[in-house]
Amino acid sequence: MVIVQDLKQENIVAALGEGINLQDWVGRTQTVTDLIAPFPVAALEASLDRDGPAPKMGDVLPPLYHWLYFLGTAATEALDVDGHPKRGDFLPPVTLPRRMWASSDVRFEGDLHIGDMASQTSTIESIAEKTGRTGPLVFVNLRHDVTGPSGLCVVDRQTVVYREMPPKDASTPPAKPAPTDDAFHRVVSPSAALLFRYSALIFNAHRIHYDHAFTTEVEGYPGLIVHGPLLATLMLELCRREMPEAQFSRFEFRAQSPIFMDHPFVVAGAPSGDGNTATVWVTDPNGGTAMRGETTVAS
Repeated sequence: MVIVQDLKQENIVAALGEGINLQDWVGRTQTVTDLIAPFPVAALEASLDRDGPAPKMGDVLPPLYHWLYFLGTAATEALDVDGHPKRGDFLPPVTLPRRMWASSDVRFEGDLHIGDMASQTSTIESIAEKTGRTGPLVFVNLRHDVTGPSGLCVVDRQTVVYREMPPKDASTPPAKPAPTDDAFHRVVSPSAALLFRYSALIFNAHRIHYDHAFTTEVEGYPGLIVHGPLLATLMLELCRREMPEAQFSRFEFRAQSPIFMDHPFVVAGAPSGDGNTATVWVTDPNGGTAMRGETTVAS
């Protein structure tokens, strides 16, 4: 794996001093080149209990599986207290402690194949500082362009949100009720093994997925949290299972509330009348919407 950045170390050090301006990070880019190897595909499909033949060289990479590649390799000593790499290199040095992958809009422009050498160029498109119900928020909008031997394959626009820690006695507002008009669904029981495997596959050391004491005592959650991209993958995997002839050109999703380990949840969906789109969602154990998305079928 090769990582190329357009950053200068002296600029990073200077920016981390007084008078920091997060807008200085807008437009920064980072390019990672990786081999689309078969093992991560096989490992994720095993983790999701997906039946089928073992992936082999030349197979088309399933949609969203690009998240298994182009991963950062920060040294352990370079990790922050929450397990993420310390900020101020490619990502801006936002001081708010909580971080969440809030949404993505993924366009599938072409096929990647197992065995391809591919590159992902990531760009910080915008940074917005706002105030919400819980206090200050910072939204970082990223664009990831994945290119393979045939050209542009994936355009993945991602929004990361940073926020304050909640007060110790803060209560979590109930999630909005989930739809009940599903045409297909699957019940998932998120075990510690599933969370461990997925963290390992995406080289993610964020402690809210494995460190119960940190998650409950520092972050203030009631338990370990299921990864947002794992929920999104499960939603699109359900569509792949129920719409086996469909070729998806786009997938959008937005996280609305967390899902916790050892609490079974429902992944559900319903295609549109013309079959050109499908709405998918994750229902939490209390009937609330944890995540909602929409798939678009290529014409």
